[in-house]
Amino acid sequence: MKIAVCALLLAGLSVAVAQTQDATVSATSGQVAAMQTKLDDWAQLGYYHNTNKSLPAAVPGEDRVVFYGASITEFWGRNGSSFFPGKAYINRGISGQTTAQMVVRFRQDVINLRPKVVVILAGTNDIAGNTGPMTPEMTENNWQSMTDMARANGIKVVLASITPSSDFPWRKGLHPAEKIRTLNAWLQGYCGNHGFIYLDYYSALVNADGGMKPEYTVDGVHATVKGYEVMAPLAQAAIDKALSGTRY
Repeated sequence: MKIAVCALLLAGLSVAVAQTQDATVSATSGQVAAMQTKLDDWAQLGYYHNTNKSLPAAVPGEDRVVFYGASITEFWGRNGSSFFPGKAYINRGISGQTTAQMVVRFRQDVINLRPKVVVILAGTNDIAGNTGPMTPEMTENNWQSMTDMARANGIKVVLASITPSSDFPWRKGLHPAEKIRTLNAWLQGYCGNHGFIYLDYYSALVNADGGMKPEYTVDGVHATVKGYEVMAPLAQAAIDKALSGTRY
């Protein structure tokens, strides 16, 4: 009897182990497939490829502006928020992207669209390490690369502060608030030294802990409709300043 019970227990254990192994293999296969898809187009050049091809050329006198960034940019105009109705503004945000990816697609998704102004909002995903560990200097270098390309092509530059956050829901425990403050201080100084417009979303959205005020965020990072309503006039004022200025 004991032998039979032991045999049944061993059989059940074998089945459980096999099922666990199958689930692990399945999960691993799915992860590998997802990683392969990402590696095939790491900078996601295909994301806006067809949309860009169908975009009409800018007409004389048109104040075309490209908003360039990650999820906060991409989601602007969704879920009840309004993205500058009546304006010739183009949204080229891709959720999750880091500045390294944005440098690669800058020509396709900004320069080739021939805007007068580009509004760059980036840095959150660098701190989160979405494409691997990044130092502040790496983020700063990528900002500089994008502004160099814009200036070389006669595009006015608005550099937006990283929006506040005290934690990232997809990568908890990084304590990003101080890192965000430090990068924003560098960015503001860089704009002042090189004649770019600094767009300060941070001061309007931040709470006492360095996070975003709860009425302005859905998850501590991404904006609510109210959050975008705060950001919109700040962005418009920065664009107006860039368009009216005599220097980049």
